[in-house]
Amino acid sequence: MEMRRAVITGLGTVNPLANNMPDFWKAACQGKSAVGAISRFDVSSYRTRIAAEVKNFKPDELLGAKQAKRLDRYAQYGLVAAIEAVNDAGFDPGNGNPGRTAVVVGTGIGGMEVFEEESIKLQQIGPGRVSPFFVPRIMPNAAAAAISIHFGVTGPCLSVSSACASAADAISTARDLIRTGRSDVVITGGAEAPITPLGLAGFCAARSLSERNDAPTQASRPFDRGRDGFVLGEGAGILVLEEYHHALRRGATIYCEIVGCGQTADAHHMTAPNPSGAGAAQAMRAAMDDAHILPGDIGYLNAHATSTELGDAAEATAIRTAFGERATDQLAISCTKSLIGHLCGASGSVAAAVIAMTIRDGVIHPTLNFDDPTDEWLKKAIPQSSMDGTFQVGMLNSFGFGGHNSSIILSAVEN
Repeated sequence: MEMRRAVITGLGTVNPLANNMPDFWKAACQGKSAVGAISRFDVSSYRTRIAAEVKNFKPDELLGAKQAKRLDRYAQYGLVAAIEAVNDAGFDPGNGNPGRTAVVVGTGIGGMEVFEEESIKLQQIGPGRVSPFFVPRIMPNAAAAAISIHFGVTGPCLSVSSACASAADAISTARDLIRTGRSDVVITGGAEAPITPLGLAGFCAARSLSERNDAPTQASRPFDRGRDGFVLGEGAGILVLEEYHHALRRGATIYCEIVGCGQTADAHHMTAPNPSGAGAAQAMRAAMDDAHILPGDIGYLNAHATSTELGDAAEATAIRTAFGERATDQLAISCTKSLIGHLCGASGSVAAAVIAMTIRDGVIHPTLNFDDPTDEWLKKAIPQSSMDGTFQVGMLNSFGFGGHNSSIILSAVEN
């Protein structure tokens, strides 16, 4: 029996560079930075006062005031990105057989902004003023549910939460729903909105964030010796995955195919990666095994590369372990977080969209602030300006607190 294949037919995003995929991709290829001073609340007493905020986002206009009011910002991002992705796919999920369309959306935190706001109400005014929508607005499954309701689809509706690997794990789960025949179409990805007073305070207390407040556009420095922590970002990336023949029958435009997924756990520490990178390397190898390809077949890697001291070092070691010296000499790498910061649970799906566009257009976006490489081989692999090249196969890495490792391989479609 022929293996069912999962292809990408739609892309959508809301992120700090742009609130739609075409504008985001254009800005990314131009090497623009979205990092700046935090404007949403007073940060004068914080160690870190910079982030990559979503800008010019008007949920009332995009979703209607009533619907927007009932969703936390993270779910608003997810739903708006899903609407773009579905429109891009040219597919009406609720028409025909809505039970064959699923939704799988990841988030690391869920409705943090609403949680904080309602907690303040409880403490200052009392329980009678807590919103009746408090629980459904903070739920980690709220984005997935909102997308399902909006499109009227009745297939599996799932939420994945594995910290910063959430979106990648959601995409892997979506791919499996198609491969096993449970769904023909899956709306999938991740959404996150952690730039809140408490969220920022928590990451500051953990000493996870860059404190380069006077030079925000230089703060996110993947694999650079001058890195001092990651830049907090927010937004969503949503993909439409579709069974290959289903897409062909309706004449859909296909970006690429998801051919391999690998997931492991470090079993090491709640926040720090295993310094050996063993779990990350194992995830990359598992994805290659799943795709039945060799390291030398992969031309492009979108690295997790958050700009933390331990994380980047472990990933660099893991890449060398998984690919070997010969393969890394031929590998092109980019670090999207240098442009838009770390979108936490949404980062993997934005990376997947970047790979899809890279395969389609043959362009690798530049990595910013890569001035003093930690490893000589990385200097050759990571372009600091937009680079042309034909890449048939790309991999993304997405790792999260708790030791979650997730790697996905995307390939140009072969008949």
